[in-house]
Amino acid sequence: MARHLNRNARGGVPSWPSLPCVLCLMLLSACAGRPTGVLEPVAASPSAAQVEMLVTTTRGRAEKPGEMFSGERAPSPTFADITVSIPSDTVRKAGEVAWPRKLPPNPETDFATLKAEEIDRGAAEKWLNSQVRKSPDGSVLVFIHGFNNHFEDAVFRFAQIVHDSGARSVPVLATWPSRGSLLAYGYDRESTNYTRNAVERLFQYLARDPEVKEVSILAHSMGNWLALESLRQMAIRNDGLPAKFRNVMLAAPDVDVDVFGSQIADMGKQRPRFTLFVSRDDRALAVSRRVWGNVSRLGAIDPEQSPYKEELAANGITVVDLTKIKAGDNLHHTKFAESPEIVRLIGSRLSSGQTLTDSRLGLGDHIVAATAGAAHSVGTAAGLVVAAPAALVDQNTRRNYVHHVDSLAGPSGGVR
Repeated sequence: MARHLNRNARGGVPSWPSLPCVLCLMLLSACAGRPTGVLEPVAASPSAAQVEMLVTTTRGRAEKPGEMFSGERAPSPTFADITVSIPSDTVRKAGEVAWPRKLPPNPETDFATLKAEEIDRGAAEKWLNSQVRKSPDGSVLVFIHGFNNHFEDAVFRFAQIVHDSGARSVPVLATWPSRGSLLAYGYDRESTNYTRNAVERLFQYLARDPEVKEVSILAHSMGNWLALESLRQMAIRNDGLPAKFRNVMLAAPDVDVDVFGSQIADMGKQRPRFTLFVSRDDRALAVSRRVWGNVSRLGAIDPEQSPYKEELAANGITVVDLTKIKAGDNLHHTKFAESPEIVRLIGSRLSSGQTLTDSRLGLGDHIVAATAGAAHSVGTAAGLVVAAPAALVDQNTRRNYVHHVDSLAGPSGGVR
């Protein structure tokens, strides 16, 4: 598979945005701020739903109350027990994270935190064991977010995914040290490598736990690299992957197609059902392709074009093409979160153990995911151009961008 996926006769690539255009978009994004420290617990509202999740993270502890964990790296994994309150469907659309406009949040209209407690490994194992026993099918859903995510971004987005999909699986968030900055692409990328061993240890524990009957993994954008590398390590160490690892869902993966082929090969013949969500009009991945030497990104391939079609079929990888879906942000990188009907369908199919396919809908089943983007620091000005699309990936996650522009622009607005 790896030998052929990097053929460059792929058709046109969307043009790279100009620096002035990108800076304008960033400045507009910076105007829509929101409060930080939203993980400070508040009292529950009887009209709101609740999502309980286990968190494992390699992030360092935050100094500010209500943030819990920062974007810096910790020497060893930490665990947390978090409950998120989600307002009624009468005040919020499915697929939307209703960020509070002020603190404390109002659980009747905003996402809010009801519980946020750091726990030790033993308590985390007890929590998981208890929740799995109460679940209808003993299944676990592990979510791995992408680039440019603060801790609270990952927590609230995962809560939204779990609630809106209606999935019955026990939610486990594996979050890695992202600085939540457009210019920190290199740091974030290395943080995924830093976290590989921790995520593999999580997978190994789930494989050993007899109470866990099925494991599904959902990753988005840069988080796909971490998911794939951790699975690859586990397969090499164990001479294969356990049968209980049933579904791996790769949403808009910012992964080199050649590297993906090598990773799949290293996992051996016994592997989970892989579902790949692609969109050929994903502008963030188009920019990423330019940065990475014009090598195709996995999330933006044309699955009907050779050699992709034949090699994906030979490897048993289901492909859901979202190109014709006209939902999501202007970059077409977050279509997943904007179609409530398909979010619910994904949840029902995960719960019933069905293989994901797009044959019924035509436009395709698609999975929701955390906000993420494609960026690379190739010199300050060029890095800002490449990073800027991530500012628009989640309309509710816009902050700390003005100072990046200020660091480049002189008094006349010119680039230094």
